[in-house]
Amino acid sequence: QVQLVESGGGLVQAGGSLRLACATSRRTFSVYTMAWFRQAPGEAREFVAAITWSGGSTAYADSVKGRFTISRDNAKNTVYLQMNSLKPEDTAVYYCTARRTAFAPIATSLEGYDYWGQGTQVTVSS
Repeated sequence: QVQLVESGGGLVQAGGSLRLACATSRRTFSVYTMAWFRQAPGEAREFVAAITWSGGSTAYADSVKGRFTISRDNAKNTVYLQMNSLKPEDTAVYYCTARRTAFAPIATSLEGYDYWGQGTQVTVSS
């Protein structure tokens, strides 16, 4: 069973920054595409950002482009989401997720991912 554990959420003022981290117990972490999704109250879970196994390719939702950066440290089995210039509309529970298949390309749909963390709350006040 793959475990994903998110951390780094919290309360921040608009314009501020947070860095989320997702650590995994997966021994072969370095060959799997990872992503972040988020879910605001009453809304569907939506794609935020993804990164390929090598870190060589990334993808972002239009709403976060230029403000968020996804990265990974394969030596630490950890993926990060640096969030800058935060807005109240970024308030949501942020979930880390991983694809099951090694060397898989980026997916932007929920169905493309197989393992999910419990989520971490991010609240941006105006």
